[in-house]
Amino acid sequence: MCGIAGVIGTSGQPPLAPSTLEAMLDALRRRGPDAEHVVGWNAQGQRNDTQPEVALIHTRLAIMDPRPEADQPFSNDDGSIWLCYNGEVYDWQQHADALKAQGVQFKTRADTEFILRGYEAWGLEGLLPKLRGMFAFAILDWNKREVFLVRDRMGLKPLLYTTANGGLAFGSLVRAVLPAVPKDQRAFSAESIDAYLAHRYIPAPRTIFQHIHRLENAHYLHYRLDTQQLTKHCYWHAEPKSANWQTELDTAIRIRTVADRPLGVFLSGGIDSSTIACRLKEQGFDQLQTFSASFPGSALDESSIAKSIAQALDLPNIEIPVPLTIARDFEQIIADLDEPFADPSSFPTWYLSQATTQHVKVVLGGDGGDELLAGYKRIGKHLRTSWRRLLRLPLPRLKDMAGKGWRKLVEEIRLNWLEAYSLRFSGMTPGQRAFLQPTLKNPQVTYWRYPSIDRLNKLPPIKQLLAVDADNYLPEYILRKADLCTMAHGLELRAPLLDHHWAECVMALPDSIRFTQPAKKLFAEVTQRLAGLRLFEIKKRGFNPPLQPWLREDLKARFDGLEQRLEKLTNGQISAQRIEALVHEYQKRPALAEQILQLLILDAALTQLSQLAAES
Repeated sequence: MCGIAGVIGTSGQPPLAPSTLEAMLDALRRRGPDAEHVVGWNAQGQRNDTQPEVALIHTRLAIMDPRPEADQPFSNDDGSIWLCYNGEVYDWQQHADALKAQGVQFKTRADTEFILRGYEAWGLEGLLPKLRGMFAFAILDWNKREVFLVRDRMGLKPLLYTTANGGLAFGSLVRAVLPAVPKDQRAFSAESIDAYLAHRYIPAPRTIFQHIHRLENAHYLHYRLDTQQLTKHCYWHAEPKSANWQTELDTAIRIRTVADRPLGVFLSGGIDSSTIACRLKEQGFDQLQTFSASFPGSALDESSIAKSIAQALDLPNIEIPVPLTIARDFEQIIADLDEPFADPSSFPTWYLSQATTQHVKVVLGGDGGDELLAGYKRIGKHLRTSWRRLLRLPLPRLKDMAGKGWRKLVEEIRLNWLEAYSLRFSGMTPGQRAFLQPTLKNPQVTYWRYPSIDRLNKLPPIKQLLAVDADNYLPEYILRKADLCTMAHGLELRAPLLDHHWAECVMALPDSIRFTQPAKKLFAEVTQRLAGLRLFEIKKRGFNPPLQPWLREDLKARFDGLEQRLEKLTNGQISAQRIEALVHEYQKRPALAEQILQLLILDAALTQLSQLAAES
């Protein structure tokens, strides 16, 4: 696991400023504390580390083969092809054995070298089907004078890029790409600010900056050095494939236990993480440490359930209390979230990761179960309205801070059925966004990506919703949070339930097995050790922190001057007067807590990013 970045300049441009490369490197250091390297060339491909026109940057969290020989950027034998890679590829040895049989010599025990040797042997299109896991990587091929930027199928690893510098620059974080963007092109995006208010995050391919883009999951970029031509390609769509789901599940878990660093499990008290822990126990991991977050004194605390699960499995459990006060860490957490991102569960995830990394460097988690097996209550609620599908009424757009009751119903029936699904999430309603941004012209209702009509029309309603989640909520909300919060502390998180072989196997299951009441009952077959805990009868709570005490006490000081700061930071897009009215309404109606948290996070994030954008 690592941080990656790079700048691909062109002939005739000045060499890359050392301050630019240092700023990009500095943004990545928390992701890779074990090693860091910068390699440079001129535009013709000749090594030049002092005045480079092209550079690759890497910070390493060493999980497999921690020797310096496996550090990156990593090259082939003659230095004509270079790899800059973040992630873990599993079960690659069988393909490596095939290469060795053809005479290919491996110098390390790392999956990094397999990716490079595989590209040499098969090209990118031949390599990609053989990659099983999570990855974001750049390949610089001086022989063919081209660059590939690749993001994994599910979107577990991030990859950002820009062409604003006249060439190409990329990185694991928005903050790692920003130094490569010319200062006069570092403006915030008005659309992205509205998208953040709508969704609590900024969906791909947008970022908070106009000229920095996020590569979508299951896509790669192809860049030609001589012409500066950039093209984007989708290389994978999930397709149902019949197989024994229990075998595929156990395989997905087993291959993610391979590591040269200590291994543990995030145990939330939910069905997904419990299933992973149970299967690991069955596979002989008797002393595997489990880690659980607790909220002392809160009705939202599930740590007792997690402890009961660990006891039933006879596995050690470390309970990590989430602080009742977060003001001291608020700025650092916002920085680690990279750009405006307002999932309240980010805070406990950040604290859980901070404490866990003191014990292990690799954890397995349960992300992905809800998205594959329809575990969210919102799915059932929205399915009850599927009768209207393409029906929408020409009703006026509201401008209202409440966003509840009949107003929310009006908003919903203004949209078609799939668009209205976005209103089931906890961002601001179109009416609330219109209220806060009175001068914003023609905002989109939703900024989500939607699968093609041809793909959607072949699916029943429940699978349409899951397809929308797979392109949006899962990669850009759930997995972005998981990556940012863990990697900020040098901790690698692996997600067996997002193995693409397992996912395609689940998609092939009969609906009566895949979609159950209660949800995910198929896991009962592989968690017999936990039958006495009646996990499938426990109401799903999520990973929710105590927002009200945080907002009314701990973060109270951050309300001072909030209205004026946000109006200035957004160039008048968000009205100070309207923020003041919303904050006043929140004092009477605590139900607006999540919307208020969105504004506090936006304030802190834009303040930090505007300062970085002003730097050289």
